[in-house]
This record gives sequence, C-alpha cells and structure tokens, in this order.
Amino acid sequence: MTTETATDVFEQHRALLIGVAYRMLGRVADAEDVVQDAWLRWSREERADIREPRAYLVRVTTRLAIDRLRQVRARGEAYVGPWLPEPYLTEFGEAAPDAADRAVLADSVSLAVLVVLESLSPLERAVFVLREAFGYPYAEIAALLDRAEPAVRQLAGRARRHVDERRPRYAVDPAQRRELTERFLAAAGGGDLDGLMSLLAPDVRLVGDSGGKAKAPVRILHSADKVGRFLLAVAQQPPVDASYRLLEANGGPAVLVLSGGRPDTLFQLDVVDGRVTTVYVVRNPDKLRHLAGR
Repeated sequence: MTTETATDVFEQHRALLIGVAYRMLGRVADAEDVVQDAWLRWSREERADIREPRAYLVRVTTRLAIDRLRQVRARGEAYVGPWLPEPYLTEFGEAAPDAADRAVLADSVSLAVLVVLESLSPLERAVFVLREAFGYPYAEIAALLDRAEPAVRQLAGRARRHVDERRPRYAVDPAQRRELTERFLAAAGGGDLDGLMSLLAPDVRLVGDSGGKAKAPVRILHSADKVGRFLLAVAQQPPVDASYRLLEANGGPAVLVLSGGRPDTLFQLDVVDGRVTTVYVVRNPDKLRHLAGR
C-alpha cells in the first residue's frame, strides 16, 4: 500500500473517527489530537495484514480516546462553574444522512446528552457511543475493546439506564426549534422582556460555561424571571463591534455572537412543547476558538 493510498484510506474514515473521539471526549481539540495520533499509528503500521481498515482505525481511535479521558480524570482538574462540551459543528451539507439517521446522530452529540456522558466511566462511554450513536453490534464492540461480549452487554445496559434516567425526553421539530431560536434572538436583542418571557418555560434553566475565563453565572440559573432578566441585561451590554450568526452545532440551531469578528459567546436552546426549557451559554474562549471564521 503506497503512502498516498494509505492517506486516502484514512481520509475516507476521518469524519467517523472525529465523531467517535468527540463523543468520547466532548472536546474538539482533544478529539482532533486523538485522530492525529491514530493517523500516526496508521502511517507507521504494516498494513498488509489489515483486512478491515475501518475497524482497525475505530479500534485505535477509541482506545486512544479512553486513554485521554482517563488522563484528564486522573489529573482531577477543578473547573470553575458549570461544564459544557465544546460546540461541535454538525452542518452536514450535501453529505446529510437521511432524517432517521440524522436524528440519531444529532441526539448523540447534543449538549444535554454529552453532559450526561461525562458521568460515565471511560469504558461505559465507549460502549454507549459505539452502540447507540454508530450502531455497532455487541460482538464487534467486544472485539474493538478486547472484552468479552457478555461484559460489553452489561456495560451497555448500565450506560443506557444511566443516560435514560437523565437525558431529556422530547422530540422537537428542527424547523420549530430554529424558528424559536430566531424569535429568542430577536426578543433578547430588542430588549423585549415580554416577548422573551413568552418563549421561556416557567422552570427554564440557564447553564453558563466560562471556565472562569469570561463573565458568566458560576451557578445554574432557575426560573423564567431570573433567566429572562439575565439575558436582557446581557443583551443591553453587547460586546464591542458585535455581530451574530445562526449556525448548527451539536445537532441543533445555535447563535454565535462575535466581537470584532472573533467568537465571544454561543447560545443554544433546548425546546419542549414550543417553550425554551434550557439555555446553554458557552463563553470559555478556549472552547470557541475553533469557531473563528465560521
């Protein structure tokens, strides 16, 4: 296999590998590092005996992601305020899967689900991602992870119960969610408290992630009154030379606020029955840097 052919084979599977690594880690930069390490191993490997490159690359990427996740947790780094995953662009474009597959992929990468996945063990998370997001059979997951199939089934069952107990249970029309996001932006940006309050569920939450590197609530805000007033206060003090973009991140519409052309804040909404139930606010500059130029 020539170097050029090896590169071509790897590039065919890069999107899949990034998808696996990101769902494992919730961090775009870490996922890209893991996939780069997988490429280095692939480029040095004697590939004549590799009959299934896809399986080999997924196995290497998954194991590297497990190792990276264990390292992060072993360091026990304290995070200031609530933690959210790095926003992950999911604009499929011409390569969009069909509606059913897209719904599964979007759900598996949603902020709400990724927050729940943080509480799983690295092995549970790997099994859940491979099974639920990518539909791998138990036997294949067992081979990828060098585990017995009964053990993998136990891990999968435990992970699924944990996620099901904590994940939001709702189905939202993507068009409705986008329309509500646009109304939310217009009301907040226009200082329309009544209009904003009409969009918020009574028990709405606001989860702000700054990592201590920008202004954001260090605790989760609860209730429509507190969330609405906070959002209007923020809207009345926009960043310098502010501009706004509506994009798709983590399977749903999101508002990216830029300051002087640089990412400043990302807002995303969870919607149930036509009302906003959660407002996610990502302000940690380290988590927004990769969105520059988007």
